[in-house]
Amino acid sequence: MAFSKYNDLRFRKPVPVKEGQEYDVEIESVGEKGDGIAKIEGFVVIVPNTKKGDKVKVKINAVRGKVSFGEVVGKKSAASAPASKAKGSKEPEEESEEAEEDFSSEDDFEEESKE
Repeated sequence: MAFSKYNDLRFRKPVPVKEGQEYDVEIESVGEKGDGIAKIEGFVVIVPNTKKGDKVKVKINAVRGKVSFGEVVGKKSAASAPASKAKGSKEPEEESEEAEEDFSSEDDFEEESKE
């Protein structure tokens, strides 16, 4: 076998995804047509109706050459969703409590300065 710049078979890795299988992925970027792009072991997976940063479970519908196409079948993991909800619900409460404290301390300051 002669080495040639046209013989790229020696650089190919086996495809890490299979049609019909489900994988947990994070959308790394968005393509020209607005589809999300994720990677599984460096292999590109195009996922419609997603945006950058989404963590989803994807079912592979087709593998074509160097890319595959998938569809969202759910969220990545149930454990991360409640943690983010709990985190998100605490932050607004803390902010509102701090805001209430600030207003009450301003009122106290004004009353003290009047006396």
